[in-house]
Amino acid sequence: MAQETAKYKRVLIKLSGEALAGEGEFGIDSKKTHSLAEEVKEIQSLGVEIAIVVGGGNLIRGANLVKVGGIDRATADYMGMLATIQNALALQDACEKKGLYTRVQSAIDIHSVAESYIRRRAVRHLEKKRIVIFAGGIGNPYFTTDTAASLRAVEVGCELILKATKVDGVYEADPKKDPTAKRYSRVSFMESIKRRLQVMDSTALSLCMENNMPIIVFDIFKRGNLKDLVVGKEIGTLISNSEDIRIDGE
Repeated sequence: MAQETAKYKRVLIKLSGEALAGEGEFGIDSKKTHSLAEEVKEIQSLGVEIAIVVGGGNLIRGANLVKVGGIDRATADYMGMLATIQNALALQDACEKKGLYTRVQSAIDIHSVAESYIRRRAVRHLEKKRIVIFAGGIGNPYFTTDTAASLRAVEVGCELILKATKVDGVYEADPKKDPTAKRYSRVSFMESIKRRLQVMDSTALSLCMENNMPIIVFDIFKRGNLKDLVVGKEIGTLISNSEDIRIDGE
């Protein structure tokens, strides 16, 4: 059988904290983390340069701390950023156990465990085929890790953001609340913002739209999806500047 070839040279994978979580979507599950590392190894073997941004919702949700705990929003956001560093270190450990060379770069200086984020150094790591995991968000409160993913993807010259989720794409309504909701196979940034499709926050979407950075939203829990995407198979929902909007079944 012919060797599959990658369609993309450099991609950024946006992982939610839940992608690393155990039962109840809390904590860090070793099996899930190592399974993710194995999929990362598969696509790197195709020659893809890989950057990763990971969230922290499996450990701390800043919004909940504000709402329930009465903690100041900025403080809660910084606590969430520290959670992303913990997840990044767990993912780094799993990747290195698979034989991958990995660097964690943090937007918050924490020299004992991670490099400080420096764009040119990150690009050099990618060129040397090292996995670069960006942690600490963008280093400022009031911004999500989705915005961090959009910013880092643009900064280091990625061709595509792969947004890993628990669902198989973007729906016209919440499929849990509306079982008749149909899935988009393609949708524009502008339509996503206007319809509030909750793919990413509007800041992240606007940044991608302005810099022509396409996003594919897909189910990370289906084994093989990541590899299928980088070789060009149509999976999930493509969000781009194209006005070619498609809904499954129409």
